[in-house]
Amino acid sequence: MKREDVLKKVKEKNIKFIQCWFTDILGNMKSFTITPMELEGALDEGMGFDGSSIQGFARIDESDMMAKPDPATFAIIPWKNEENKTARMFCDILNPDGSPYKGDPRYILKKTLERTSKLGYTFYVGPELEFFYFRSSSNPEPIDSAGYFDGLPTDLGEEVREKTVQALQDIGIEVEYAHHEVASSQHEIDLRYDEALAMADKVMTYRTVVKEIARQHDLYATFMPKPIQNINGSGMHTHQSLFSGDKNLFFDKNDKYFLSDLAKSYIAGILEHSKAITAVANQWVNSYKRLVPGYEAPVYIAWARRNRSALIRVPMYRVGQEKSTRIELRSPDPAANPYLAFATMLSAGLAGIEKKYKLSDPIEEDIFEMTATRKEELGIKSLPGTLNDAIFKLKKDEVICACLGDHILEKFIANKEQEWDRYRTHVSKFEIDNYLSIL
Repeated sequence: MKREDVLKKVKEKNIKFIQCWFTDILGNMKSFTITPMELEGALDEGMGFDGSSIQGFARIDESDMMAKPDPATFAIIPWKNEENKTARMFCDILNPDGSPYKGDPRYILKKTLERTSKLGYTFYVGPELEFFYFRSSSNPEPIDSAGYFDGLPTDLGEEVREKTVQALQDIGIEVEYAHHEVASSQHEIDLRYDEALAMADKVMTYRTVVKEIARQHDLYATFMPKPIQNINGSGMHTHQSLFSGDKNLFFDKNDKYFLSDLAKSYIAGILEHSKAITAVANQWVNSYKRLVPGYEAPVYIAWARRNRSALIRVPMYRVGQEKSTRIELRSPDPAANPYLAFATMLSAGLAGIEKKYKLSDPIEEDIFEMTATRKEELGIKSLPGTLNDAIFKLKKDEVICACLGDHILEKFIANKEQEWDRYRTHVSKFEIDNYLSIL
């Protein structure tokens, strides 16, 4: 939609309010509401706000920011009633002079995609976001004990999940699959692949819709990577491909893996920079409770076709399905900022292409069952084991640092180092239970 289309639609549909959405550097949704009377000015110039109050945005002495709605993201929010009919648009954050604000995560992804476009590529992603339904936000109590692909009567979240799918479709987001996941009360709704910027907007919308529909059913939906110990955590497996027009650049019918040289270099780039990507795609202390062997979360830096213990999986080629050739990065979690996560993945892959990184052979053995000696023989290394380790790797990675830019890099690292300090100085119940009576 264009500017004029939005103005026409708001009038035709009798829209009463327009929500303007954007994210801070951590991927938390921010929103403010305007009326149709303010819409033309917002679309033309943007709406001013105090950037110093947003995590990772401006200092107090340079706090004036402008949020300018993107007409292409206009959608009517389906759960609002007719009396309060509301639409939403995602915003680009600008400086007062109208230039892009370098602390805007959406700008970081747009800038990376512009570079990709100049190379002749279009970047598509298809994330699989997992989440849990609980009774409340204060206690991770599952609502069922169902497992993978279970249905009624054991899957007690089926009705809520189906209403969520309907709400997503009503807001213009195509859904491919929806099902109960492996862990009790865990669910997954897979989105049909799209260009990366549109998909990042969809991920933010998805998380909002999932939480809102759960709230309407007196449940709490969480994208926390590991809310319950000793069961699987929630991931955001991210399928990726590069196209030129309608041609999938990852496909090569003459290769034994049906992968082009470009695809192999892209995979090698992701593997080479995976430790730094982890700081962004797994940005919370809790993320590293999920990234441990044995719970279907890959921690080993390798690629494979059928082996789901590897960091990257290349789904098997099916005859006549050249356009579906893709890679699947299995480490990200659904609490990441999608704009920054997609940008860092793409930057790593492009570095592999531009510098012609060489791809090692696939590992089709179960890496979880390998001895340390065997992993060393194959040169298999691991992702960072803590947020602190991941931030250290990020600081050393020139490709990922350049992708994020100085502003976001500085603010992101400062925030994460504070989080780590709070965590490492916290005395947990585990320590009290295990040490107080004996030490």
